[in-house]
Amino acid sequence: MIKKILVGFSLVLATGAWAQQGTATPYSFYGIGDVKYGGTNEYKAMGGTSVYSDSIHLNLQNPASFGKLQSTTFSIGATAKFYNFKSNQQSDAVKRQTIDYIAIGLPIKSNKLGVTFGLQPQTNVGYKVTGLETNENSKTTTYSYNGNGGVNRVFIGTGYEVINNLRLGIDASYNFGNTTNDVSVWIKNTGNDVGLSTQTVEKRRVDYKGFSYRLSALYEGKVKKYDWQASVTYSPETKWNTDNLTKRQTWDIYNPGQMVDETTISDLDLKVINPQQMSLGAGFGKERKWFVAGQFTYIENSKLASSTNTTNKASFEDTKRYTIGGFYIPKYNSFTSYFNKIVYRAGFRYENTGLVLNNQAINDYAFTGGLGLPVKGYTNLNVGFEYGQRGTSSNGLIKENYFSVSVGFSLNDLWFKRRKYE
Repeated sequence: MIKKILVGFSLVLATGAWAQQGTATPYSFYGIGDVKYGGTNEYKAMGGTSVYSDSIHLNLQNPASFGKLQSTTFSIGATAKFYNFKSNQQSDAVKRQTIDYIAIGLPIKSNKLGVTFGLQPQTNVGYKVTGLETNENSKTTTYSYNGNGGVNRVFIGTGYEVINNLRLGIDASYNFGNTTNDVSVWIKNTGNDVGLSTQTVEKRRVDYKGFSYRLSALYEGKVKKYDWQASVTYSPETKWNTDNLTKRQTWDIYNPGQMVDETTISDLDLKVINPQQMSLGAGFGKERKWFVAGQFTYIENSKLASSTNTTNKASFEDTKRYTIGGFYIPKYNSFTSYFNKIVYRAGFRYENTGLVLNNQAINDYAFTGGLGLPVKGYTNLNVGFEYGQRGTSSNGLIKENYFSVSVGFSLNDLWFKRRKYE
């Protein structure tokens, strides 16, 4: 059965379902792209915290939680994101859609040992920036930057309850994909009302492949009438192999399609660092009623300084992310009101992304919310919202306001049980 599912994932890849332009931010040029949130939509709606775990949802960011599964669970999610960019000179609006994850969780021994595997985008590159510059000597230069691609991960993980209330977990991922970054420059006016007859184009493609790992621990307890959970996850630094192909071309402006010259540079089997990261979190609440948690995440993004996609105006620093979030259920077993059974979620996230441009740290914050809508049994439809801001319009940079709508489906319980009677 598992082999058939894995073959299905391969078919999804072959049809290009993952070859999406999942972002529009110009900041995705740097490093290995814009790093995607790695959890499901229900956790994203709680600020991205991954402390809370139960038996019917997949907590993809904490493999120790897989040991809590009590029924086979299939989860899939997608997001539509709307961007508004603003600089000192202009503004623009763009929208993107992307599949966020496909995952399946299997309880090998109910509430004791579980396995989860799946596929999701790890990073995305997607931007298009054009501009015109004129200096004090009336020299006018037009430029265009275009980027596409990203890195995906296929993963498998397991969680196990080693002693009462303490679970340990591990997952392993194979990361693969490619990014393209194209730069086009033409001197439209040399300062004498004469433009160059040729245009310079640089096309760079980087192919990535490599492994990553994550270890985690989850502990649950009870203090008086309150339940509490605490978790820690750690991903060690790994190195991915990259193949870099750069083509530098010169084109005739007055004869479209006529290439004057081309130089190809190939750098094979170079290493790029996938930085280590650690998360610590804790929360408390009442079972099937409410829960609130806080989490701190540290990522050693300063190691990205060795990546191929950077400029002399860019540097990297370590990332510190702070998240808080939770949920509330008015009455989970209500027979009189559907709205009382809905899970209401909310959260907040703030981080320095690790990218520094023109000596200005690029920060990101967002408010989140969402609804868990019961469908049948323990199956539910999860809708999430996020409104945030990244970057600044000062220092010649771009401020990015964004709003996203996420939809996820968690299918489990009776859907996967064989019927005795047809």
